[in-house]
Amino acid sequence: MKLSTTTPQTDRFIAEWNNNEDFIIAHTSGSTGKPKEIRLPKSDMLKSAVATCRYFSIDSSSVLVCPLSADYIAGKMMIIRAIVSGAELFMEQPSNRPCATAYPPVDLLPVVPSQAKSLIERCADGLTVKNVIVGGAPVAPELERELAQAPFEAYATYGMTETCSHVAVRKLGNQIYEALPGIGFSTDAGNCLTISAPSFSFRSLQTNDIVDLIDETHFKWLGRRDNVIITGGLKVIPESVEERVRDIIAGREFYFTGREDPKWGQAVIMVVEGTDDSIAPEIIRQMSLRLKKWEMPKEIIFKPEFERTSSGKIIRSAE
Repeated sequence: MKLSTTTPQTDRFIAEWNNNEDFIIAHTSGSTGKPKEIRLPKSDMLKSAVATCRYFSIDSSSVLVCPLSADYIAGKMMIIRAIVSGAELFMEQPSNRPCATAYPPVDLLPVVPSQAKSLIERCADGLTVKNVIVGGAPVAPELERELAQAPFEAYATYGMTETCSHVAVRKLGNQIYEALPGIGFSTDAGNCLTISAPSFSFRSLQTNDIVDLIDETHFKWLGRRDNVIITGGLKVIPESVEERVRDIIAGREFYFTGREDPKWGQAVIMVVEGTDDSIAPEIIRQMSLRLKKWEMPKEIIFKPEFERTSSGKIIRSAE
């Protein structure tokens, strides 16, 4: 590794990496609640880094830039990728305006969605980037369209802290995820994804993510089993419905969820962030042209502000 710029968080992590322990302390993202402390085997982190480097053809001639904190798994893994490949690494203090300084052509750069627009602007000003991975939160459709047309290859990631960052990526503009080298996929009886990673310590990991499995290395993500609504005996996957109506409510956060109902078992509820409920009739009219009858919300609730987890993800509630 050629560490050309560093940060205090980077230096702390490198010291931890070089200690005598065979694990690293990390924290889950808090997607469904409070982040948990976990121990990640250094051997798993190395295998994950090697897989990413193979996928993106990263070697000792490559340049990596990381505008993410090394206190979190995404930043830690960029350092390990530089270690295993011998690539040159520039670590930045996190901000929503990454790559403010000049760099040689960059081979791999991770961002969160809030950094992506600024990165596109920097590329218009002359920055050259080959591959960008976008993680940490869902990519809004409008931003995905912009990134798909940007002067670099942009990828969304699928993975979790327990798998040492991503195990699959999809090129933005395409809904199909592809496994990293050495990773395989199957599904359980409920169509939830099972991750097979024979060389990793966990070997196999059952998720709560409902997918359309294409083959053992490709899938389309549909939603979380935890969020599924059963209404009148029919299954509604909220994330799938949300994707089909997102442009109707452009500029507003919203989600679909279920509420106990004596007639239907669960009633479909739509929750919109904001206080202007005058838009409800038009939302209903447009959604009725796209959704099946049982997918239509029985009620639209407006909330001034959504509750969010510590990592910024929306907490779904009909209350």
